[in-house]
Amino acid sequence: MSLFRDDGIVLRTQKLGEADRIITLLTRGHGRVRAVARGVRRTKSKFGARLEPFSHVDVQFFAKGSELVGRGLPLCTQSETIAPYGGGIVSDYARYTAGTAMLETAERFTDHEGEPAVQQYLLLVGGLRTLARGEHAPHLVLDAFLLRSLAVNGYAPSFTDCAKCGMPGPNRFFSVASGGSVCADCRVPGSVVPSPQALELLGALLTGDWETADACEARYVREGSGLVSAYLHWHMERGLRSLRYVEK
Repeated sequence: MSLFRDDGIVLRTQKLGEADRIITLLTRGHGRVRAVARGVRRTKSKFGARLEPFSHVDVQFFAKGSELVGRGLPLCTQSETIAPYGGGIVSDYARYTAGTAMLETAERFTDHEGEPAVQQYLLLVGGLRTLARGEHAPHLVLDAFLLRSLAVNGYAPSFTDCAKCGMPGPNRFFSVASGGSVCADCRVPGSVVPSPQALELLGALLTGDWETADACEARYVREGSGLVSAYLHWHMERGLRSLRYVEK
């Protein structure tokens, strides 16, 4: 029997029995973790209010073995709020739908429980913080998060140089199957010809150039979001359920 302490973001919750919940978190030190939180659905439980989706919490776990993730689910025995990002997200539909897509993405990219995914964790914390503060348009924050999540998981797209031969860009064509921008010689069936402004926007979101991203016209933002969605779906092999509800 062992105690573990970690901080994490609550990704989702599931009802268990009459008063309990299974909490899924993305933690700093242990990656994705599922744990049972007892009694959190009772009306008087202050503990439960801290374990809602979008919450950044410091959690103590109790596990029967020497490892946090083992045969059975650990118990979540204590929780302290680090940052209640949900308060700035759930009150606004655009932020809520974007945030929900971010949580689903983070869970999908951490499909092996107990394996540390520090970069994905830090991306999610930073993305939810930015979203809750309303610093940028929610759909831009989401697209930036999706692109960077793809990058840290080995699927970084190219928006300038050819993804196949490395020919310096900008290049006219874009292929999700080839890894992004491609030159005329490397063009494959199914390639599209996006506007230079949309590719510039996506490059800015990937690198954190918010001045360029915030100034982009709406039509290029929509075009860029379409490319991000197609690229994400290709590499995930199936789409995000929550992405269909995101306001564009």
